[in-house]
Amino acid sequence: MTECNLVPILISSIDNPLDKNLVNGGNSCSFKPLNSFSQPQVLLAAAVCTKAGKAIVSRQFVEMTRTRIEGLLAAFPKLMNTGKQHTFVETESVRYVYQPMEKLYMVLITTKNSNILEDLETLRLFSRVIPEYCRALEENEISEHCFDLIFAFDEIVALGYRENVNLAQIRTFTEMDSHEEKVFRAVRETQEREAKAEMRRKAKELQQARRDAERQGKKAPGFGGFGSSAVSGGSTAAMITETIIESDKPKVAPAPARPSGPSKALKLGAKGKEVDNFVDKLKSEGETIMSSSMGKRTSEATKVHAPPINMESVHMKIEEKITLTCGRDGGLQNMELHGMIMLRISDDKYGRIRLHVENEDKKGVQLQTHPNVDKKLFTAESLIGLKNPEKSFPVNSDVGVLKWRLQTTEESFIPLTINCWPSESGNGCDVNIEYELQEDNLELNDVVITIPLPSGVGAPVIGEIDGEYRHDSRRNTLEWCLPVIDAKNKSGSLEFSVAGQPNDFFPVQVSFVSKKNYCNIQVTKVTQVDGNSPVRFSTETTFLVDKYEIL
Repeated sequence: MTECNLVPILISSIDNPLDKNLVNGGNSCSFKPLNSFSQPQVLLAAAVCTKAGKAIVSRQFVEMTRTRIEGLLAAFPKLMNTGKQHTFVETESVRYVYQPMEKLYMVLITTKNSNILEDLETLRLFSRVIPEYCRALEENEISEHCFDLIFAFDEIVALGYRENVNLAQIRTFTEMDSHEEKVFRAVRETQEREAKAEMRRKAKELQQARRDAERQGKKAPGFGGFGSSAVSGGSTAAMITETIIESDKPKVAPAPARPSGPSKALKLGAKGKEVDNFVDKLKSEGETIMSSSMGKRTSEATKVHAPPINMESVHMKIEEKITLTCGRDGGLQNMELHGMIMLRISDDKYGRIRLHVENEDKKGVQLQTHPNVDKKLFTAESLIGLKNPEKSFPVNSDVGVLKWRLQTTEESFIPLTINCWPSESGNGCDVNIEYELQEDNLELNDVVITIPLPSGVGAPVIGEIDGEYRHDSRRNTLEWCLPVIDAKNKSGSLEFSVAGQPNDFFPVQVSFVSKKNYCNIQVTKVTQVDGNSPVRFSTETTFLVDKYEIL
């Protein structure tokens, strides 16, 4: 990955203190204003910099030039003494309060008369915010999410003083949510489903017409024949299918001329007018829209997400993620699975507990307990408890108590096998894809098998299919969608034809979720340390895909 030289630094214009610009090599973009007050401000700037003093992201809360903040940060590493362990250094004018983060520093620049205890508490909150938006504490990752970090910094500090907020409130404040947008998306998804049903019906009609022509001894109107009529019929079938897709897209009316003046940004359907206009357009195109369709579509959209779990005072989240790579001709190149049990206690009276773990895994996973967990107790009795029984688990925080890892190249461990078989024909390729569930105890939900398509060839002609499909003309992909794959529906196939070469349909990617974990590790009982009395608990199990590819 190339090094990103973008250094976003917020400064205040001296001529106009209400104008905050993002300086980036001469380019600037407007930010929300910070008012100026005559009272002294204690927090001057918050920055993330390298150990050499290079600024990656810097947010100033007073009027300060770019040269000034870069000079302060460049001088910061030279002031630190390697032989002493401090979290702050001082000069004649400012104080640096910092915290190392791997190869970077989180630095607060304050005045010398500020409260050092409050500064340290503010610094800890800044340091906790960064992992919320950045997956890795690296320079390119910080630069990529610089705007998100700046918005979060503004929620922590205003006008140089700390706001009374916590991490959850910052996350809520920085999110933008719109009910009208959700309704609009629900309406759009419903239209896409109706278009897919119409496409399947048209494809079946074309296939039936081809079979009737073959029985009567005539040339088939679809693909697969020889001569000019076969080519013409194939192109006609593709045109009909592509027309169905285009008819699903809403017509975008040209934007009317607007009078000059300030405009309101991010206006998502005031009082639902945009949604009503969209439904009116659908009616004008001949679509049947029920009067109660809004409530119906909203309920259908909520069905996609799992209902909220009734969390007890002791709640466990068991999560597994799989990374798998297979060859197109068979053979498992690599499979790696990571799992973890996260414990959350919301009532301090249940802090001193023990978890009874039932491990029925026979695949040879490697288990590892948290350093504060009694490893001997877990090895002997499969109990998760603290080394010091007098101590309690943290309250109102997720604590990882047990994690496991499985890495193998054994083909029998593949949970879902995918066989993609493209074969060249007179008009392109006939592609046959089939899946088979090898782990009968699993129930995979929302399975999506994504097949790449050649660009510029139009929509594929679907033959036989189990489930549904979506054609994304922008990304040139065909998505095979299956709501559930379990022991009762463990295999299925898809056939389609499109112009292209066999190599154009790889890599095939798979995604799914499951409420049953792969390694069959569960918490069956929770008891108090004193008295061994049972404790009510709730469990949330998730099996996710990190990467699942057939190359």
